Parts: sequence; C-alpha cells; structure tokens
Amino acid sequence: MEITLQRRLMAEFLGTFWLVFGGCGAAIFAAAFPQLGIGFLGVSFAFGLTVLTMAYAVGHISGGHFNPAVTLGLWAAGRCANRHVIPYVIVQVVGGLVAAALLWTIASGKPDWVPGGFASNGYDALSPGKYSMMACFLAELVLTFVFLMIITGTTSKGAAVGFAGIPIGLALTLIHLISIPITNTSVNPARSTAPALFAGGEYVTQLWLFWAAPILGALIAGLCARILYEPPES
Repeated sequence: MEITLQRRLMAEFLGTFWLVFGGCGAAIFAAAFPQLGIGFLGVSFAFGLTVLTMAYAVGHISGGHFNPAVTLGLWAAGRCANRHVIPYVIVQVVGGLVAAALLWTIASGKPDWVPGGFASNGYDALSPGKYSMMACFLAELVLTFVFLMIITGTTSKGAAVGFAGIPIGLALTLIHLISIPITNTSVNPARSTAPALFAGGEYVTQLWLFWAAPILGALIAGLCARILYEPPES
C-alpha cells in the first residue's frame, strides 16, 4: 500500500506527541516525587523509550523522525524528500503542543501543583546547572550532531536490518544522561517549543537556542553522513 503524505504526517504527529507526553510527563510527574527514585536516570530512559517504541510502531511509515532537527539532518543527508520537510516540521511541533496541553491539563488537577519550568529547556539562570549560553549551545550542537550520525549510520546500507530503533533509543537516553544538568536536554526543537510556550516568560525568549543549535548540529551531521555512509537501498 502506498505511503501517502497524510499517513506520514499522522505517524509523525503520533510519534512526537508520545515523545513529549512520555518524556516530559516523566519529568513533570514521576521526577517530582523523590521517593520514587526516578531522577535523571528515569527521565533519560523515559525519553529513550518513547523513541524506541514509536520507531517500531510508526517508523516504517514516516521514517520515525519526531524531531525537526532530525528531519532537516536527514534532508541534508539526502534521506528526506524536499516535499516532506516543511509538513513534517509543522506536524511535529503541533504534536508536541498537543502533548504539552494535555500534560498541563492533567498536572493542574493536583491542588498544590506549581508549574515552574514545566520541563522546559534553558541556559544561564534557567539551566539546571546554571551553565552559560555558549556551553549550552555547544552541548546541544554536539549532541544533536552525534544523534544524527547514529540515526544515519544505523539506517545506512550494510547496517543490521530491523534493529535501528534500539541504538537510536539508547542514544537518546545517553544524550539525556549527559545534558539534563546542562540544558534539561533538547536536541529537538519541537520538544523544546511545546513546554516553553506553557511555561512562558524567559523560557520562550530562550527558545531560539534550542532551534538553532540542534538544527545546525543536524545539518553538519547530514553533510558528514553523505561522505561516511552509503544511503539505504530504496
């Protein structure tokens, strides 16, 4: 059966929705209760598991991007058609926003709930570890670059067929383990935009970094992938 653009967009919406709902949900709900012991490790695995599960659920339909930086990186690598780029990015942002809206609605049902940063990303005073803007920019750029290299490598010709979702999900877990203290981990502009728009204030004004750094890192990785890897067989 032909994979229509409508089916592709539905898959990207669902995948990005689950990434934000599952990953940010773990940070908002479970991590708020120290007695559960989830901490950074649990949130890191939550994000990794969202990508792992959706890679197998809908990745065969849309490619399993769930991230504007991934879409643009794969486009730079020659792995994403021009006509898919803008629709993918739009539906990824919408999927993230719907997830954040549901998280806000559920979380506000707790009488003493305080939204705080609402799992948003930030630098300087808004960085969990108070890292500078430059440090946060470099972290997001490098980690997105590596993430895209892993994605393109595990989906290239000669890679183990059918197993790409596992290293990609584990890579996102590792990325979170590294960078939650630095930026609260983005490497995904849709994931950053969704909670920031609900947290408001400075979180919105700092969104530029969490679009610019991941996209730049992804584009560099896409160009490197053209040299390093053979494209997958169509």
